[in-house]
Amino acid sequence: MLDRTKQPVVNPLTDFTIQTPEQIIMPNGVPLNILRAGNEKVVRMDILIGAGTWHQKRPLQALFTNRMLREGTLGMTSAEISERLDFYGAWVELSTSMNCNFLTLYSLTRHFADTLSVVGDIMKNPTFPEAEMKVTVETNRQQFLVNSTKVDVMARKEFSRALFGEQHPCGRHAVLEDYDRLTTEHLKDFYRQYYHSGNCSIYLSGDIPETTLRQVEDVFGSSPWGSGAVCDPLKPLPLPPYEGRRLFVEHPSAVQSSLRLGCPLVDRVHPDYAPLKVLTTVLGGYFGSRLMSNIREEKGYTYGINATIASYPFNGYLVIGTETANEYVEACISEVKHEMHRLQDELMPEQELSMVKNYMMGEMCRSYEGPFSLSEAWIFIETAGLEKDFFQTHAEKIRNVTAGELREMAIRYFRPDELLEVVAGKKM
Repeated sequence: MLDRTKQPVVNPLTDFTIQTPEQIIMPNGVPLNILRAGNEKVVRMDILIGAGTWHQKRPLQALFTNRMLREGTLGMTSAEISERLDFYGAWVELSTSMNCNFLTLYSLTRHFADTLSVVGDIMKNPTFPEAEMKVTVETNRQQFLVNSTKVDVMARKEFSRALFGEQHPCGRHAVLEDYDRLTTEHLKDFYRQYYHSGNCSIYLSGDIPETTLRQVEDVFGSSPWGSGAVCDPLKPLPLPPYEGRRLFVEHPSAVQSSLRLGCPLVDRVHPDYAPLKVLTTVLGGYFGSRLMSNIREEKGYTYGINATIASYPFNGYLVIGTETANEYVEACISEVKHEMHRLQDELMPEQELSMVKNYMMGEMCRSYEGPFSLSEAWIFIETAGLEKDFFQTHAEKIRNVTAGELREMAIRYFRPDELLEVVAGKKM
């Protein structure tokens, strides 16, 4: 009989490995990465274009070039594209990051050839029709106006502007006028320069028979497509000197204020990244974190507060974010600094450290247990420029870090008295 009066034994994870993709270089040089996993008869295809907002010459260029791909091709209108994908029970997601644009197709395996032909047309023959662009831009323009009234958006933008400067890709944000300035020629220029077989890689995950591989090769791998040149690797850009200070963005009618606090840390390739990830999780990276226990549970200043390492190309920052009533702004900031000082002054209890390690290892296991999440993991490795053994070494560093090392990390990297503090809300 199960004795429910006794707590189950916690067995720490001693080994962490994830499935490695099989890679094929197709005849035209495009890498095809294959992850066969799962029991469902579905397949996901991710097409990565090696250019994102870092590469654009004007705001919104990369975003709308990618979004407009499904708004019309030489052979189909936007309505016909949507109708064909719906008929086969498939859908396409289009997204943009700092250094990549992505097209992701989800399809039943038995209909993959039909949906692939639609995606092939979208990628190779977009026309960027003027009428559809006006509708797409106006829709996004209205969303921009709505978001511009949200204090969390205001704080996030001001925070990145202060860190990177308005001329840096990571600190430059679109303004309302940028939606009116964008033309179809801007999108066509970006497409011609970056959308081609020499600047592309493909990931397949799920149920993948050999016929699927041949179909992908026929559409995207048999011969060169597109006319752009090879994209140069990203290079570091100058940053303004870091300055710990208070910045305020006024929203006169705001019921509550949004806070963003932070300071420079390291990027993902730095050897201190893994222990700093553990330290940040202890501070505010899970529901039982110190910030949540203090500011939410004990003080009741907010419904939630989190701390994370925000990773950008060549840089990383500690970012602490929350929304709170206007009268609790100063108290929240004071308690954040208090908890950072505690991590510098006190050795972390072994029980707390063990719990956080087990939590982080469990999250890693849950994050990479399915075929599509496996694909996302390896896409992350490629786009972040990490070594293929990153997950194994990262897990090992998490398991082996000590309370003493974390205290040293807090002393070396945390800067509670020199934080960049951004407050967006009503002036008190």
